[in-house]
Parts: sequence; structure tokens; C-alpha cells
Amino acid sequence: MDSINDPIEKTLIAYSKERLNCAQSVLKGFQAVFNIPEERIVEAKAHGGGRAEKGRCGALHSALTLAKDGEEKARMACAFSEAAGAESCREIKKIGKFSCADCVELAAKLLTGK
Repeated sequence: MDSINDPIEKTLIAYSKERLNCAQSVLKGFQAVFNIPEERIVEAKAHGGGRAEKGRCGALHSALTLAKDGEEKARMACAFSEAAGAESCREIKKIGKFSCADCVELAAKLLTGK
């Protein structure tokens, strides 16, 4: 049994130690919370590296798919963009304010409301 219960910590471990991409890491970190099947995490490989819808950061993309409603999605997207400088992976990298690991952590924190 996994001894780590914090989804943020699980997300960071998935990204740094399990070497999952940004989109997969957020889903993996919240797998127990949202009862996410392993196949969905595998499929999320297609959303990393700026390949999510509208070029959005994969970590943000996955967090938004887990958000409860449109209001929560809008709040998370706004807070993410404010902190990272953009929603788009390409723009975030261009600005250089946040690393991919920072984006993964931010998306996980926003999903928990922290």
C-alpha cells in the first residue's frame, strides 16, 4: 500500500521519480482521489509537452479535466495563468518564469484549492 496520502506529493513523485509527463503526473497524483483508471493516465501521454488542447500546459489541462464545474475551471485557469504567466506551454517556456516541474506543482495545488 502507498504510504503517501497527499495528492500534491504524489503528483511531484510521479513527475520527478516515475518520469511521467506533466499531464500524466497530475492524473497519477490524484488517481485515488478521483478513482482514475490507469488507462486514462497512459492516454494522457498525448497531452504533455504542449500537445493539449489549444497548446495548453499538460498539467493544467489534466487539472481542468478533474475540476468540478465551469466556475472552478475558470478560477484554476486564471490563477495558473497569473502565476505562470500564461496557459500555453510554449508561452510559459518563452517567459521562463516557471519550469515544467513548477507547472505540475501549481496545477496540483490549484486542484486541491491550496
